[in-house]
Amino acid sequence: MTRLFARRKRFLEEVYAALMDHYGPQGWWPAETDLEVIVGAVLTQNTNWGNVEKALTRLKTAGELRLDRLAEMPVDALAEQIRPAGYFNVKARRLKSVVAFIQREYQGDLNQMRRVAWPLLRRQLLGVHGIGPETADSILLYALDKPVFVVDAYTRRLLLRHGMISEEADYYGIQEIFTRHLKPDRRLFNEYHALIVRLGKDFCRPRPACEGCVLRAWLPKGKKGCGR
Repeated sequence: MTRLFARRKRFLEEVYAALMDHYGPQGWWPAETDLEVIVGAVLTQNTNWGNVEKALTRLKTAGELRLDRLAEMPVDALAEQIRPAGYFNVKARRLKSVVAFIQREYQGDLNQMRRVAWPLLRRQLLGVHGIGPETADSILLYALDKPVFVVDAYTRRLLLRHGMISEEADYYGIQEIFTRHLKPDRRLFNEYHALIVRLGKDFCRPRPACEGCVLRAWLPKGKKGCGR
């Protein structure tokens, strides 16, 4: 075991324990159905969750948050329903593409989809218009219960500020740090990602609030604040 491997493994394990002790279980993803998770994963691109919730509420109130209704709805009508989520025309087309994929490949059955090995599902999702790694992995983890770690801006910021990655680290490199050093457990990955998001909102913001942060003790030696 290399020194870097051991350092990263210890960091991930200790950080998870500290976050869990501080915040407790987060109960993510905030949704009533697996389809709602999928729709939310697409809508949350380039916006905050509050706006996504408004769009989801509009779909629910109209009785449109169903696979068959989303498939039948004209793209312009769907765009109007999800307007609060921003970039609504683009996201409407992406949602239509995801829905068409589920119907075409899995006859609209998410349980059938769930029985497929996640590497194949991931390749298929990445082939859908407008679906990138973070959205695909969010669908796999939170809607389909697959042991895939989701990397987002909060994750990158946490590791960068604590000296675990360099500025050049990409999505897959960051994801590999978690998958190599933690057991492939979807409950663990779910909770860990949710805790990182909570930390990112409370302390590890674009402009950091290190004072009082539960992870301040894990900053690199001699560094009292992350400074960026």
